[in-house]
Amino acid sequence: MITLSKISKIYKTESLETTALSDISFTVKQGEFVAIMGPSGSGKSTLMHIIGALDLPTSGTYSLDGTNIESLSDDELADIRNAKIGFVFQAYNLLPRTTALKNVTVPMMYAGIEKNERERRAVKYLQLVGLGDRMYHTSSQLSGGQQQRVAIARALVMNPSILLADEPTGNIASVQAEEIMKIFQKLNDDGHTIVMITHEPDIAEHAKRVIHIKDGMLYKDVINKKQKRV
Repeated sequence: MITLSKISKIYKTESLETTALSDISFTVKQGEFVAIMGPSGSGKSTLMHIIGALDLPTSGTYSLDGTNIESLSDDELADIRNAKIGFVFQAYNLLPRTTALKNVTVPMMYAGIEKNERERRAVKYLQLVGLGDRMYHTSSQLSGGQQQRVAIARALVMNPSILLADEPTGNIASVQAEEIMKIFQKLNDDGHTIVMITHEPDIAEHAKRVIHIKDGMLYKDVINKKQKRV
């Protein structure tokens, strides 16, 4: 599903050249749950932006579902993001005075999906993440963990090929973090492909595979034989 081959990313200014990623290669198969882990400044956020088609590599090739991302125009990249990738961010990115239900329908509105179908899908996925009784609450009436559940439901409504989570537990308490990881594990058990960026070892333990990034380079890629189940 995901193939990265010799991916490098170099940021240039008039007087400075900074290498964020150097010669990164790995694949992610359909149905995998992969954590990409590394300290601050390791390059994992840059890698997430490339996997999410939010940025392009300086060199190397990235294939998502058989499409070479680095050859696409900005409009084509936007289409890929909307059709193939569900994003879950650390900051939730919800509309604050809008109900959970309407927050989840937003991607479908931009896609031109009919209103009844938008609401049907939103209800389905809010129930899936355990918020069937909170769908008419506004974001400000929900806890951090509940807001992240809304963000997960929103990421799923377009039936993406991959769920990409960037530090999804970074803004919530440990108990709520465990609840979020339980949802991810259930989604993965149901066949969803998940790539999660994290700097927290205890969160990475919930994935089936952990890729370690340091100083812009991949230095370890291991199967998690003792996957922590919630």
